[in-house]
Amino acid sequence: MNRRVVITGMGVVSPLGSTVDDLWQGLRSGASGVRRITYFDTKDLTSQIASEVTGFEPTEYIEKKELRRMDLAQQYAIVASEQAVSMAGLKETEVDPDRAGVVIGSGIGGIATFEKQHALLMNSGPNRVSPFFIPMMIADMCAGLISIRLGYRGPNYATVSACSSSGHAITDAMRIIQRGEADVMITGGSEAAITPTSLAGFCQAKALSTRNDDPEHASRPFDMDRDGFVIGEGAGIVILEEYESAKARGVEIFGEMLGAGMSGDAHHITAPHPEGIGARRAMEVAVKDAGIELTDINYVNTHGTSTGLGDIAETKAIKQVFGDHAAKLPCNSTKSMVGHLLGAAGAVELISSLLEIKYGMLHPTTNLVNPDPECDLDYVSEGTRDYTIEYGLSNSFGFGGHNISIVFGPPK
Repeated sequence: MNRRVVITGMGVVSPLGSTVDDLWQGLRSGASGVRRITYFDTKDLTSQIASEVTGFEPTEYIEKKELRRMDLAQQYAIVASEQAVSMAGLKETEVDPDRAGVVIGSGIGGIATFEKQHALLMNSGPNRVSPFFIPMMIADMCAGLISIRLGYRGPNYATVSACSSSGHAITDAMRIIQRGEADVMITGGSEAAITPTSLAGFCQAKALSTRNDDPEHASRPFDMDRDGFVIGEGAGIVILEEYESAKARGVEIFGEMLGAGMSGDAHHITAPHPEGIGARRAMEVAVKDAGIELTDINYVNTHGTSTGLGDIAETKAIKQVFGDHAAKLPCNSTKSMVGHLLGAAGAVELISSLLEIKYGMLHPTTNLVNPDPECDLDYVSEGTRDYTIEYGLSNSFGFGGHNISIVFGPPK
């Protein structure tokens, strides 16, 4: 478990653009990816806004005939993984296929495919259902397809833990390398759940913002006027590699995975524990696993969803964990600009944190103009801030009480 694990590649499909550079330019400028939904008619829905991916062109990486056999979540995962593999220089490197694997998380999987094929079944009968329906729908196929494309025969599976899915995937991939079972892992998450059924379900649960006439300001973590999260979509993929392997290849190292902590709220199917007990435990375990002191952490990328209960619970948890040090911790929310990418959120937020390390600045938490008195930390609401991350922590918390915190830092 003493093998060091570093990040050597990143790939992104996001509401702010479909490259890592696009994501960073959007984040540093405080741009919003939230807009009125264009995919389907929303007139009967209480929430009519989302963070859609626009201008997505997968044909650079995937042949057209293959696209028809893939759910959109799978397309996002493949495109992001191709970017990450290219950045890491893996295609120019002789990789032992038995020592390279793939773990990709997805909270919902191919729900768009499920809806379309169910409609065909109901309207036209079973003979019209696609023979590719099952592999297009199941959540594990993002990992499966990437493994097949690259020929990687190491550990290969999916993690499904709602909004913590990609955080759990990345943590599992780190552990696999630490244990010596692989030297390279492609990991992260993908989600494409902006569909009529998804929206209807989240609307009925009263989880989504209904700021339909002002979409750019709808995602407002820690703000008194927040009224729910904004659903998003996309993929975030990172290449994790054993340190000595990366060093020998001479590739750029963007950061190091230092530790992780997992916990369960054991409280409610959708609501977080009001005192943040599970979130607190995940952060405490992550810092201990990293082998550092609590006061060494000098940045937190929050889960920060813009929900009434969630933002308060996370704030309480951070204060419980870090005590007086919490007041000195910048704690921003990537979701203020990209919305909530569900199972892909943790991966995209880790990538945003690695970019903050690379460029020496923190992106803002946008739309925080009327702070909630119960959310009283430093959320970087004033705009970008020049800053050096020494040890950072990224949180993801999912429906069902699934909590994951990851500690990372710059390459040393």
